[in-house]
Amino acid sequence: MAEEKAIIDVQRIMEMIPHRYPFVMVDRIIDLKIDESAVGLKNVSVNEPFFQGHFPGHPVMPGVLIVESMAQTAAVLVVQTMGPEAEGKLVYFMSVDECRFRKPVVPGDQLHIHVTKERRRGNVWKFRGEAKVDGQTVAEALYAAMILDN
Repeated sequence: MAEEKAIIDVQRIMEMIPHRYPFVMVDRIIDLKIDESAVGLKNVSVNEPFFQGHFPGHPVMPGVLIVESMAQTAAVLVVQTMGPEAEGKLVYFMSVDECRFRKPVVPGDQLHIHVTKERRRGNVWKFRGEAKVDGQTVAEALYAAMILDN
């Protein structure tokens, strides 16, 4: 498989959203359509700190962190849509609905995180997210978030 070209790399992502390691859950954005959708990548490494306890001897990425990767990908879409004045603002989850986990995510997997804006009303955004590994859906959710001034 050819390497995906980053249109937004992790350094730029960390300028756009306030998350820092070990809680940055998206390594790059490979596709982005302003005010519509984004595709992020998360390379799942055996060195991730959560694998020490989830689960020893059988490492599985926690589902809530897969949903967090969807939220962070959406946050980059929000900042890119709203422009530089939105950089570094906090985006808070308001709801997560219809969340399904289809298959475990393990070390060595590469998550392709697809997010699509469903709607926006003021500072509240709603998204549909889907995480895939090797083209297979591993998780999906509808979620809402609110962007706030720091």
